[in-house]
Amino acid sequence: MADSTESESRKLLGRLREAMAGDDAGQTRLDKITHLIADSMRTEVCSVYLFRDDETLELCATEGLNLESVHKTRMRLGEGLVGRVAKYGKVVNTPDAPNAKGFRYMAETGEERFSSFLGIPVQRLGEKLGVLVVQSRDAREFSADEVYALEVVAMVIAEMTELGAFVGEGAALSPLHQQPVLLRGTSAQEGTAEGHVWMHEPRVVITNPIADDPHRERERLHEAVDELRVGVDKMLEMSLDGDKEQVQVLEAYRMFANSKGWMRRMEEDIALGLSAEAAVEKEQSQARARMSQVQDAYLRERLSDLDDLSNRLLRILTGQGATSSADLPADPILIARNIGPGDLLEYGRSLRGLVLEEGSVGSHAAIVARALAIPLVVNAKRITTEALNGDHIMVDGDQGLVHLRPEDTVSSAFRDKIAMQANAQERYGSVRDLPAVTKDGKRVDLLMNAGLMADLPSLESSGAEGVGLFRTELQFLVRNKMPKRSELVVLYKRVLDAGNGKRVVFRTLDIGSDKVLPYMKPTDEPNPALGWRAIRVGLDKPGIMRMQLQALIRAADGRPLTVMFPFVAQFEEYRAARAEVEKTLELERKLGHALPEVLDVGAMLETPSLAFAPQKFFEEVGFLSIGGNDLKQFFFAADRENERVRKRYDTLNVSFLSLIERIVERCNSTNTPLSFCGEDAGRPIEAVCLAAIGIRTLSMRPASIGPVKSLLLRVDLGALRKIIADARHRGDQSVRPAVMDYLRDL
Repeated sequence: MADSTESESRKLLGRLREAMAGDDAGQTRLDKITHLIADSMRTEVCSVYLFRDDETLELCATEGLNLESVHKTRMRLGEGLVGRVAKYGKVVNTPDAPNAKGFRYMAETGEERFSSFLGIPVQRLGEKLGVLVVQSRDAREFSADEVYALEVVAMVIAEMTELGAFVGEGAALSPLHQQPVLLRGTSAQEGTAEGHVWMHEPRVVITNPIADDPHRERERLHEAVDELRVGVDKMLEMSLDGDKEQVQVLEAYRMFANSKGWMRRMEEDIALGLSAEAAVEKEQSQARARMSQVQDAYLRERLSDLDDLSNRLLRILTGQGATSSADLPADPILIARNIGPGDLLEYGRSLRGLVLEEGSVGSHAAIVARALAIPLVVNAKRITTEALNGDHIMVDGDQGLVHLRPEDTVSSAFRDKIAMQANAQERYGSVRDLPAVTKDGKRVDLLMNAGLMADLPSLESSGAEGVGLFRTELQFLVRNKMPKRSELVVLYKRVLDAGNGKRVVFRTLDIGSDKVLPYMKPTDEPNPALGWRAIRVGLDKPGIMRMQLQALIRAADGRPLTVMFPFVAQFEEYRAARAEVEKTLELERKLGHALPEVLDVGAMLETPSLAFAPQKFFEEVGFLSIGGNDLKQFFFAADRENERVRKRYDTLNVSFLSLIERIVERCNSTNTPLSFCGEDAGRPIEAVCLAAIGIRTLSMRPASIGPVKSLLLRVDLGALRKIIADARHRGDQSVRPAVMDYLRDL
């Protein structure tokens, strides 16, 4: 870039800093800025449009347009040239604006007199704040140097907006991070929680976007990048013998850290007058803007790597973000873009709740959140840009809602809901030690799901009669390398000890689909949920299966042991897995280890195909557990990760209940023990319906046992079964309305 342009840009930024250094009100500052930019750019018009809400831009200041239109002219996102710049986050540069695609004429502004138009998005780290526009009468296209210089100015305006430099009257000039915000996400773990925000990666605030000495800023940038490179090299050196995926990420970090293009662009920004921090953030903002437009998963991951690297560099430059768990508030609700299971477990049960900007209901974080029994909302867009450490926050995991800095009326209503739930839990405590026997004398066994040692105290406090599902994959997911057999023996022994003689069903390694081990080579599958997962992996990798079976047998040390294989789709898979059990038993016998007093081997029924398996399968299998979550998604061909369809189909749909009834009948004919495991087992209405059609064992999260037992104690399963049969006979699509009528009359 020419020295003259660099000099003019530095002069403009210097004048901007002077304009913002005073005690002027926000509107006055904006007015000064538009005047300075128009004067420096030698254009007749400079205007600043800011968002007043997610979909509406407002003209907040102008030099050259009719002043009466300020705060009156508004446009929707995508409307007109200004709306297009805001919607797509891309520059619009045209010499003939009135004839450009998407132009919208607004008579009140008087802009028809101006031919040339240059619109620059004002955005910060992917957050859209507004649009900066310059216009002139002459029909000319602005040069690349002029566009670049104005992008630098737009970045400074974004940073000053973040710092509250333009606060004034009206929605468009309202202060950031102070207003109440309601965010709608996806419920990934039920429950409600109130607390204060703790950012997994605290946002860096740049207080010095403009610098006087470009040479010193370049030195600071180079020093910080050198420190970054050394840090990445050290991390890479420590990881070379472990997690291959982590090594790949760190190699991408090193590639970006040594990128000459990345460094050159930041140096050019500094030459125009930005500080080193502002130059890094400008590049980071543009990378995030590109990331939102990229469809290719690999490119998105690489842009995400650059985003993470920029965060590291900003923390080196500013010294911000060096917080520790000791700084956690007393009631922390963790906010993150995404988080791995290991990081989440480090926070442990100190967390009240978790909100993720990304994630899914089946992610590793969701699995751990369920194990920790904390409410989780995923896909809460903008949460990491809206929230600040210490903000008051309320999380409704039942509805997938997040109330950030809520108003008093919202807080009051939310606390009422929490109080009602607490009162209900107290009532459930009174029936904790009672067996779940219905009005017509039918007993239903209520078991709990677990995956961590921390879950096991709930075995007593919840009133659970055993562990119907112990997820063994969590111990594999939270590590960077395969756990040793001896480590698993210690863990499984502690689980059995904590069970204190109660039945514990160990599900063998259920990986693949949404649970990919960090140290296993990822498989490129178009539909992982229907791909190489669970029992399929175990049979193809018998060494892993045998190692886990050995650990379980040694942990039992002569005590009864129950093992369940996941995702069995056909009889032969169960037979092959059972054969591995027999081989392992024989090996352990030869090695002199004590064999289980009783070994019960079963399977999870998660695919419709297994419901139609040969009679011989039902005769041979030790027990069956219906995996309701997967069975429902495959039965209805509705991906449970897809919000558009996952709630479209009802568990109490007559067709689905008919499938469950068929499984019950087949198990009854062979005296095969049957249970139901999944989210629906823990929902009282669904649970009593499952019991009514013949399922006498339900496995759920510990907190659900009280509500389910309370309802079971009050229902007559015979009467409920007749209501279900009548609804089917009438041709109802779902039995839910009829069941709800019956329950209301109790």
